[in-house]
Amino acid sequence: MNQNNGINNNITAAQVGDREIVISRVFDASRELVFDAWTKEEHLVKWWGPQGFTSTFQTFDLKPGGTWEFVMHSPDGVDFPNIHIFIELVKPERIVFKHDAFPHFLATACFEEVDGKTKVTYRTVFEETDETFEKVKAYAVPGAEQTMDRLAEHLKSFS
Repeated sequence: MNQNNGINNNITAAQVGDREIVISRVFDASRELVFDAWTKEEHLVKWWGPQGFTSTFQTFDLKPGGTWEFVMHSPDGVDFPNIHIFIELVKPERIVFKHDAFPHFLATACFEEVDGKTKVTYRTVFEETDETFEKVKAYAVPGAEQTMDRLAEHLKSFS
């Protein structure tokens, strides 16, 4: 796995536990800007998902109990319907949502200011069995790392 030295926004740290994946990265952008990139539809649609994926949003109701429904389109033409239910929003510190389609998980994104930059820690805790989680993590870890790469590229457009 990559190691994160706390200041490089090109390196992602990934930890995989018992049905849990934690991805963290430091971005060279303010916490408010990074939080906006996660919570404003016009930003999120540009970077959410692994490299080569695009998304079509159907619903984006950013409030506790609100839903975010979208379809992720893979480069090879496969569509992946997604439903997220927002549980908690604390601007600009934390977003918690439940992924209500397979694979089921609870996701928490935390935003921490570090020397004028922003450390994002994205934790997903899966509900699936150990056997299913073993299959899911094979694509979920690289997919999350690629998603953070896309976020970093999107944030550069504001420099």
